[in-house]
Amino acid sequence: MAINFESESRKLLLRLREAMAEDAAGQARLDKITRLIASSMGTEVCSIYLFRDPETLELCATEGLNPAAVHQTRLRVGEGLVGRVAKRRRVINTADAPSERGFRFMPETGEEIYSSFCGIPIQRLGETLGVLVVQSRQSRDFSSDEVYALEVVAMVIAEMTELGAFVGEGAALSPLHQQSVLIKGGTAQEGAAEGQVWLHEPRVVVSNPIADDPEAELKRLDNAIEELRVGVDRMLEGAAGGDKDQLQVLEAYRMFANSKGWLRRMEQDISQGLSAEAAVEKEQSTARSRMAQATDAYLRDRLHDLDDLSNRLLRILTGQGKDTGAELPDNPILVARNIGPAELLEYDRKLKGVVLEEGSVGSHAAIVARALAIPLIVHAERITTEALNGDQIMVDGDEGVVHLRPDESVVTAFRDKMAMRTDAQVRYASIRDKPAETLDGTTISLKMNAGLMADLPSLEGSGAEGVGLFRTELQFLIRNQMPRRTELAELYARVMDSAKGKQVVFRTLDIGSDKVLPDMAPQDEPNPALGWRAIRVGLDKPGVLRMQLQALLRAAAGRPLTVMFPFIAQYDEYKAAKAEMDKAVERERILGHPLPEELKVGAMLETPSLGFAPQKFFEEVDFISIGGNDLKQFFFAADRENERVRRRYDTLNVSFLTFLEGIVNRCRSTDTPVSFCGEDAGRPLEAVCFAAMGLRTLSMRPASIGPVKSILRRTNISDVRDIIVEARERGDQSVRGAVREYMRNANARA
Repeated sequence: MAINFESESRKLLLRLREAMAEDAAGQARLDKITRLIASSMGTEVCSIYLFRDPETLELCATEGLNPAAVHQTRLRVGEGLVGRVAKRRRVINTADAPSERGFRFMPETGEEIYSSFCGIPIQRLGETLGVLVVQSRQSRDFSSDEVYALEVVAMVIAEMTELGAFVGEGAALSPLHQQSVLIKGGTAQEGAAEGQVWLHEPRVVVSNPIADDPEAELKRLDNAIEELRVGVDRMLEGAAGGDKDQLQVLEAYRMFANSKGWLRRMEQDISQGLSAEAAVEKEQSTARSRMAQATDAYLRDRLHDLDDLSNRLLRILTGQGKDTGAELPDNPILVARNIGPAELLEYDRKLKGVVLEEGSVGSHAAIVARALAIPLIVHAERITTEALNGDQIMVDGDEGVVHLRPDESVVTAFRDKMAMRTDAQVRYASIRDKPAETLDGTTISLKMNAGLMADLPSLEGSGAEGVGLFRTELQFLIRNQMPRRTELAELYARVMDSAKGKQVVFRTLDIGSDKVLPDMAPQDEPNPALGWRAIRVGLDKPGVLRMQLQALLRAAAGRPLTVMFPFIAQYDEYKAAKAEMDKAVERERILGHPLPEELKVGAMLETPSLGFAPQKFFEEVDFISIGGNDLKQFFFAADRENERVRRRYDTLNVSFLTFLEGIVNRCRSTDTPVSFCGEDAGRPLEAVCFAAMGLRTLSMRPASIGPVKSILRRTNISDVRDIIVEARERGDQSVRGAVREYMRNANARA
């Protein structure tokens, strides 16, 4: 029996609301809801399956199947038709369920007499909470109107689940946002922190999913849409002539805000009985589901825009703005879907850690997190829908793990780990002013990486001998307009002042790839990491490079200056970049400005090609810094943003260490200073092996200097070199195991 598309659906939703309002236990509510749906749909069966854990669905209520199967029948995601609905997040509607691909007969339910099957995912904001199923003996497909009505009902069940309407005994009916949750992500910045969740965008709570008066709800929606459109138009006016990427996003916002299809779908949801905000959230959930399945980057971006626009519309309808009045907790750990560098910097140094649902290892946010010396986890799936403001959270940046609302055993183990870190920091402080001299008398110079003024206080506290890399692009990326030369000169002068005479290696703009400046966005590139970036942009668009070089020369004000060009792939690129520096120096001389007492110009070796550059290059360049992060991904042809491949290849691979040794030998033959700069330099085992390969300068994040200095002072690097040579002769792929065993035995002897 097909239901009337609008009036019967509204009646059903009103009955559901009455069931939710009753003073009854969660199980009783679920049982009543399945009876109401079966009656309204004219089907013999209605069942509700909810997740008991991320991989398992449990039959939680049924009308028509064997009642004894409730809380006994369980399916894995992808198992049977119900499991397939949950996995694909799509409706399965079939007149002959047993013949459908993936069908699995569950004998304890007594469902063998039912032919027709319609399964609807119960979703909220793209997160699947369960599956709603109706079945009948009659062999027939459910009509599109019936399927749509069931989708509306599933949306309401999702909201009721979120509001805690079905809390009862057992894992599947346990209250949401209260259980202990372990979320595995990716490490973008190491470290550990404990604190309270601070949501960058507080969740909007829809407390009234069902409405009495569709006409009134339609009017509310129209008014909110109009306010949204006016707001988007104002943002466009304000952004006119600014960041092209921002303009593109706002244009997409305006397109969606004026989309008749988007509005029509929400109006249709309201006519079925949903409130205006529930209708918006239903469309938002659909967009998020599509986003999760979209492989096309452009489509994902557009769905992302629609999702953001839905959030704005929800805040207008509910009045729940970003400013909820809540105060930032004492130990805030920021939780967000994604965040830009400027937004992250607005929190200053208050944050103890950051957890992102999206993000990447090389993102701007990761660079800022490193500058702030706080752990950062990326790709933490479901964190924004799972976490609530104020929840206890523990972030393990070393393992890429988030413990949300942890139980006592996890808390104890985590705090033990942090206590060990604290004890270690005390030990590191005791050797802060001592040299990183190995047992066989080799001294390694340890320097720090930086990119913000906020980094510079770490120069003295960490024991770093200078700044081996100052990333200059952050000052460009955190603003919508190009900074002026005078602003840059003042900033660079403050950096040099803060260094108090210690060397600072300024790297010119490393832009492109995932770092794009206003008015300099290139056309879409199939592989931007191998595309128009860094010195390639600087040489093709020399205006910005010249301005930056002039600012650096003026900031030096007669003091020694060290400048490094990024991503040099061949000798000619270095010569062209050095020629720009020579022109800038000559211009400053003509203008009568003081020139640096000493000027050193170097190159960052990030591509294997530069390791085989002509001898003339090694003779001319003042110094070389090996950019380990990029070099490693190009050496192994493994994108460091790709979790599938980046962990396959070990930094301590014999081939990679042999390549590094070759660079060291070439530099030694021309007496060219060479250093290693990157995350791997700050890992103690890697640092020992780099030293064994002949590298005498390592540059890392400030927090890594203590651990690296400590291990170097306890190591005979001649022994480590012998281990590497023996491993190479044996044909070993990596030396990690052999060196780790040597260090373990050496520590035991000590």
